[in-house]
Amino acid sequence: MAPSVAETVTQAATDVTSGVTKISLKSDERSAEDKGPSYPFYYPYFDVDEKFPPTEIFEISDVGLRADPAKPHLLLEGVTKKHLSPYIGTELKGVQISQLSKEGLDELALFVAERKLVVFREQDFKDIGADRQIEIARHFGPIQRHPTSGNVKGYPEFHVVYRDADNNRFKEYVGGDRANLTSWHSDISYEKQPPSTTFFFILDQPELGGDTIFLRLTTASPLNSKKRLEGLRAVHSAVPQAEFSRKRGGPVRREPVETEHPLVRQHPVTGERALYVNQGFTKHIVGFKTEESEYLLKFLFDHISKGADFHVRAGYEPGTVVVWDNRVTVHSATPDFSDKERRHAVRLTPQAEVPIPA
Repeated sequence: MAPSVAETVTQAATDVTSGVTKISLKSDERSAEDKGPSYPFYYPYFDVDEKFPPTEIFEISDVGLRADPAKPHLLLEGVTKKHLSPYIGTELKGVQISQLSKEGLDELALFVAERKLVVFREQDFKDIGADRQIEIARHFGPIQRHPTSGNVKGYPEFHVVYRDADNNRFKEYVGGDRANLTSWHSDISYEKQPPSTTFFFILDQPELGGDTIFLRLTTASPLNSKKRLEGLRAVHSAVPQAEFSRKRGGPVRREPVETEHPLVRQHPVTGERALYVNQGFTKHIVGFKTEESEYLLKFLFDHISKGADFHVRAGYEPGTVVVWDNRVTVHSATPDFSDKERRHAVRLTPQAEVPIPA
């Protein structure tokens, strides 16, 4: 079980310094007002000696396929439901993810597949301990262990998102000279089996800002070209991510992969067709000349980024857990808050089936 929140920040600093990190939690290096992260156990840990074997294909059946469509174990009496937009996003209050039965978790998978994004409020999820958090996420599939990001020492299943006054890895990665830091992506789409039902829980958030923008890819396919896109395949690459980590002295826990996926994929539960490209990892359309590929991908990326009618913004409060389906959405952080503020969150990323061509 994870240590309590009361554990000192100084001890957390001692634990992480054996890894490769530029982040420091030592109290004498912080201002008097900065008490450090609320949950030092989840402080990002980077160890260049940590290595993972290559990913192998596994069989999986989405748990949403066995869910009761009425969702009696999830949408209980007293649960309030508010849709954030017609196309994507629902906010739920009055139900605890940590208390859901197996049937309730199955229904959650189905509900997320239908609504693409579900925002849970007033959750105890961040306080139930690492083992229980992993157990819940693993219900949806094997959890991906990220090859380059900060994780939790002893718990490589966690992908840690962290920014404070002295550390802004996201800005370093996308480029500090960019005027717009919006970066649309579907998490780890370069994997042979990219993720499905994904969990993201907030630990510290700025007073204002730091939201995540999501969009629904099942409505993002240009209607006149959807049939033309079906049958095409595109390369998704982990190479730039690995090269960035190596250059800054960070880990590359397994060698980067490049994987071909269908440009339009089909959801195994809902049967919906979704455009499956993203600016973060999709690099080339198979069989196209360089100029042809660049032209078509730019058209698709522009279409996605400008489609405000299928976008929604998820905001965070203490106790917020966001769950989304990575197969049919892309998202971007909105780094619109002061550099002096802290944002600390954790992602658990269950992997799914090999993408099914439409």
